[in-house]
Amino acid sequence: MVSLTTPICDFNAPAMQFDLPGVDGQNWTLDKAKGKNGLLIMFICNHCPYVKAIQQRLVEDTRILRDDFGINSIAIMSNDPNEYEEDSFENMQVIAEKWAFPFPYVLDETQQVAKAYGAVCTPDFFGYNADLKLQYRGRLDESRKETSPEGVRRDLLEAMKQVAQTGQGPLEQIPSMGCSIKWK
Repeated sequence: MVSLTTPICDFNAPAMQFDLPGVDGQNWTLDKAKGKNGLLIMFICNHCPYVKAIQQRLVEDTRILRDDFGINSIAIMSNDPNEYEEDSFENMQVIAEKWAFPFPYVLDETQQVAKAYGAVCTPDFFGYNADLKLQYRGRLDESRKETSPEGVRRDLLEAMKQVAQTGQGPLEQIPSMGCSIKWK
């Protein structure tokens, strides 16, 4: 397993179009996924210990962003499931149901969406404003392979609240860290 950190935010880069199958039986596009005040695109998977460590907070924070701030979220799984069976579409359905994901969980089977976005690891977060211009490319919080203790700063939640309110993300952002995407 290779641990990587994400590049710095390329402010105002446009969101790329996609059309991907979700575990809910629907196909999801950029326009269908976005919220009134923005969209959080998350590259995650099932097997990564960095993702497992944040699943509960991810669910809580994305629900707050959707319900209180008009920012929707979508999770994209781009790993090669032939390398990690835990990342299969069937297991994606299990995880989405187990955690009651308040966002679509979609499969990027060709890995073209991950490549278009420049995603490098799981988790990798791309926070867009209402105009779908990139404003955040940082971490959820200080969790690594273990969940951080209660009371730590929730970087992603605070940044995306700012995006919802002002259209702009914070200038200071701490990169996300996680397992490398498993390319075919």
